Amino acid sequence: MSEADGIVYSDVKFTRPKRNTSGTASSEAEPTYSEVRILKTQSSTELPGSQQHPVSNGGSKVTPERVVIVVLSALLVAAVIALGFTSLDNMHTKQSFQTLRDELEAVKRNLTERRCEVKSCNTVQQTSPQPPVVKENDPCPKCDCGWEQDGRQCYYFSTDYLTWNESRDECRQKGGDLVQIDSREEQAFLELKVREKMNDYEDKFWIGLTDSEKEGTWLWVDGSPLNESLTFWRDNEPNNCTGRDRDGEDCVKMGMITGAPDLKCWFDQSCKEAYRSICERPAETGHFTLQCVGNVV
Repeated sequence: MSEADGIVYSDVKFTRPKRNTSGTASSEAEPTYSEVRILKTQSSTELPGSQQHPVSNGGSKVTPERVVIVVLSALLVAAVIALGFTSLDNMHTKQSFQTLRDELEAVKRNLTERRCEVKSCNTVQQTSPQPPVVKENDPCPKCDCGWEQDGRQCYYFSTDYLTWNESRDECRQKGGDLVQIDSREEQAFLELKVREKMNDYEDKFWIGLTDSEKEGTWLWVDGSPLNESLTFWRDNEPNNCTGRDRDGEDCVKMGMITGAPDLKCWFDQSCKEAYRSICERPAETGHFTLQCVGNVV
């Protein structure tokens, strides 16, 4: 803008000539111009002292504060993702370690069982000239010689013909009691062993089952009731026959000279009769009261 564009003229005054009383006119007064110079530095619509803001073109205004927030948000998301991957990796690592630990324990148990089978007293050949070596604190569960092992249980098949009560006393003296049969697998093991040892049909073995306290209520020697879903009675047994004993048949023997169908070879019998018996006690680790000497029968 030129300086002339900023000049505004105003207050133009004209003075009429005055006549005097003599009739002559005086000269006209010179016009007076009042000059006002205004510099147009502001728009006519602006108010003095107001601040002019840039006109938005429709986009958001980017400020440093917003930039910082966006950066921090991105870092936070990255940290959460990294933490999630780390936690997942740690979980998989723990699961892998647990799996390896379980497999190691299974291998240890398998090796121990195999070693125990090889070192078991009852697996020594009859021609062994030396007694087997028994180590102190050996982790293998073992049975004293004269006892037969099945898992962690030891069984003694008596050669003495005694009444039921006398047979139980004999088992107690040996550190056990008359056998208590708790599974089908145990019944199968005993049925086979008894069949191998029987000399004739009547050569049966007492087990630790009786209803001498209450007729028809069968209890094991530890006082626990017979599981009716786990019984191996022969056909028509128990019958509590009173032909040979007026008190009836309150004790149980087992055995069949031939294979018992479905392992059913239990018979109730008068407790006063004399039969052989089966004693039972847990296998031991670390020490033995007896050692195998010479041949093993």
